[in-house]
Amino acid sequence: MSSSAASTEPSVESTKSQRLDAPLWKYVTITSGSDKSGGNVAFTCNFCGGKLTGSHSRVKSHLLRIKGTGVKIYPTITRDQTVELQALLDHCDQQLNAKAQHKVALPPSSMTGSGISYFPLREREDEVKKRRGLSPQLSKAFRQEDRRECDASVARLFYSSGLAFNVARNPNYRESYSLASKIPGYVPPGYNALRTTLLDNEKRHIERTLLPIKKTWKETGVSLCSDGWTDGQKRPLINMMAAAKDGAMMLKAINCEGVTKSKEEIGRLLLESINEIGPENVVQVVTDNAPVSAAAGAIVEITHPHIFWTPCVVHTLNLALKDLLKAKSYLPGETVVEELGWLMEVYNDVWFIKNFVVNHNMRLAMYHEHCALRLLQVAPTRFASHFIVLKRFRDVKSGLQQMVISQRWDLYKEDDASKARVVKEMLLKEKFWEQIDFLIALMGPIYEMIRMSDMDRPCLHLVYEWWNSMIEKVKKAVFNPEFVHVITEHCDVTRFYDVVYPILTARWTKSCTPLHCLAHSLNPKYYSSQWLEEDPNRVPPHRDAELNNERRRCFQKLFPDSQTRNKVMEEFARFSLNMGDFSSSDALENKFCFEPLTWWVSYGPSTPLLQSLALKLLNQPCSSSCCERNWSTYAFIQGLKRNKLQPRRAQDLVYVHTNLRLLARKSSSYYKDMDSMWDLGGDDHDSMEQGNIDVLEMATLSLDVPVLERMVIDDEMET
Repeated sequence: MSSSAASTEPSVESTKSQRLDAPLWKYVTITSGSDKSGGNVAFTCNFCGGKLTGSHSRVKSHLLRIKGTGVKIYPTITRDQTVELQALLDHCDQQLNAKAQHKVALPPSSMTGSGISYFPLREREDEVKKRRGLSPQLSKAFRQEDRRECDASVARLFYSSGLAFNVARNPNYRESYSLASKIPGYVPPGYNALRTTLLDNEKRHIERTLLPIKKTWKETGVSLCSDGWTDGQKRPLINMMAAAKDGAMMLKAINCEGVTKSKEEIGRLLLESINEIGPENVVQVVTDNAPVSAAAGAIVEITHPHIFWTPCVVHTLNLALKDLLKAKSYLPGETVVEELGWLMEVYNDVWFIKNFVVNHNMRLAMYHEHCALRLLQVAPTRFASHFIVLKRFRDVKSGLQQMVISQRWDLYKEDDASKARVVKEMLLKEKFWEQIDFLIALMGPIYEMIRMSDMDRPCLHLVYEWWNSMIEKVKKAVFNPEFVHVITEHCDVTRFYDVVYPILTARWTKSCTPLHCLAHSLNPKYYSSQWLEEDPNRVPPHRDAELNNERRRCFQKLFPDSQTRNKVMEEFARFSLNMGDFSSSDALENKFCFEPLTWWVSYGPSTPLLQSLALKLLNQPCSSSCCERNWSTYAFIQGLKRNKLQPRRAQDLVYVHTNLRLLARKSSSYYKDMDSMWDLGGDDHDSMEQGNIDVLEMATLSLDVPVLERMVIDDEMET
C-alpha cells in the first residue's frame, strides 16, 4: 500500500498471529468496546480519520468501498490498496477453511440402512418434523453455499453449450476438477490454448503412450485398414487405421483435395503408412471392394510380396444382399428376374407403407398410439439396411394391424384416402406378411455374419467357416416347408436356390484370399474330433484340396526361400497330423476348448516358424469397419457446429479422440468402476447395464453410423 499507511498496515505474513476471521481490525482504531466480543464498537479509520460504529463487516464495507450497505465508504482508497486488502481477506479465508476441514468431519448424508442417525438426539426430538439441514455453523464450515454455486456453474456450462449429460461419466471430467481444486487461483485454459498448444501436447502425449502397443506388433502383426470419406466441406479424405488384437489405432487422415484418387495415388498412400508401421509388421491391407482399391492393393503386393490385400468381408456381404434384391444373375446368359424380382417388390411395398405413415402427421400419431417401437428411417448406403427395415416392420405387425382397423384410420380423410385403403388392405393380407417372413429368414444368416464380421476383434481365421455355415443356413431357409408355398408362386424351390447359390459363391470367390485359407488351416479347433463330429461332411483343413492349394500359395509368398518354406511345411505336417508335442492328450483335448492363440502359445514352441505365423494370423480382423467407425467420429467432431475446422486440426482432434478411447478400453477400471464404459450409450439410453444389451458389441458395431446402430440396439432391448 502507500507509504503513508505503512506503519498501520500489517503484511499478509504478519496476520498469522492475528484474528483470521476479522483481519481488517488492524486498519482501524477502536475507541469504545472490544473487537473480541463480536458486537458493535466505535472505531476510527486509520486512513481517512472517519468515525464509524459497527462490526467487522462495516469495517470491510468502508475500506473496500462496498456500496448498498449503508456504510460511509473510504473515498480516496486506491485500486492497489483495494487489491491488497482483498488478497488479505482471501488469504485468511483459505487458512480458516483449511483449519475447519481438519477440525470437523463431513457427516454422512444418511444411514437409513442401519436405522442409525448421525444426530440421534436431534432426530428423536424432530422425528415428526421435516428433517433439518446442516446448522449455519456447519454449513459455513463446509461452504455449502459455495458448493451449490459451483454445481450451478458447472450445470450452466452443460446447458448453455448443449453438452451431453454423458460427459459427466467421463473420468477426465472429474479428474480435471479434482486437480484444479488443489491449485489455488487456477484459471482453466482459454480458446487459443485449447485449439493449439494443448491439442499439440496431447497428441504428442498419446503418441508416446501408444508406443508400448506398437512394440507388440512385431510378434502379433497388424492389419492396415483404409477407407475414403467426404467431410462437411466436401473435401475427400482417406483414413489409415492399424488394427490388431488390442483394437484399432488411428494413424492419420489424409486430405486428398485437388488430387485424383487413382490406384497409383492410393497405393502410394498405403505404402507410406506401411513404411511408418514397418513392412515386417504388416500382415494385410484391408479396404473396400472397389476396383481402384483392388488395383492399389496389387501395387502393395508387388512392392511387399509378404503383404496381402484383403477385401472387406462386411462390404462383400452387403453387396451379396443387394445382389439378391436386385435380381443380379451370375449364370451366363440367363436372367433371374422371374425368380428373384418379387423380393424387391415386397421390400418396396414395405417402404411405401412406412413412408405413408411417417410422412403424414395424423397417421403417425395413430401409429404411436398402437406401437411403442419406431419405424426406422434407414439410409440405403448403410450395411444391411434392407434387412433392418424389414425386421423392424415385422416386429410392429400387431400394432400396424390394430392401427388400420381402428375407427380413426377410416374416419380421417384429410390425406390421400385411396392410399390409406391400399395400406389397410396390404397390412391385413396374410400373404404379404408371409413374404416378409421369408425375406427375413433368407437374409437373416447373411445379416448375422455381417454382425460377427463387423468387429475389430481377431476373426480372420473364422471367415472361411462362417461363409460355409452361412450358405448352409440360407439353404435351410429356402427349403423350409413353411416357405415352400411362398416361393412356388414364382418358381420351383430348387430353381430358386440354384439362382441364389451362385450369387453367394460368386461374392465369396471374389473376396476369398489365400490368407483366409491359411488362417483357417491354423485354427486348432478345426482339427478337433468334437468339431468334426458335429457334421459328417466336415473334413480337417489338411484334407481339403481347395484349402491345400491356397495354403501352398501363401507359404510361397511368405517364405520365398525354399529351405525355410520346406521347414514350415514340415512343421505344418506335424501340427495337422498330431505328431510330436501335438500328440499329448492335453493338446488334443484343448484344440476344441482353448482359444486358438492360447493353444498355440501353450503347445506350439516345438514348431517355432509355424507358431510365429499363427500368432500373427490369428490376431487379425477381417473387415475395415474400424474405418467406418472412425468416420463417425469425424462426423461427430466436425459436425454442423464445427464445419469450419481446418483439416489438420480436425484430424488432430479425431486422432486424439479415437486413440484416447482405445487407451481407456485397455484399462481394467473401464469395465468395473463407477464410470464403467463411459463412452457408450450417451443420452440415448437411460440404462447401460450389461444385463440389457451387449454394450461391447454395440461399441464396435457400425451397421449404422450413428443413427441405425442406436435403433438396432433399441430394437433388441424393446423386443
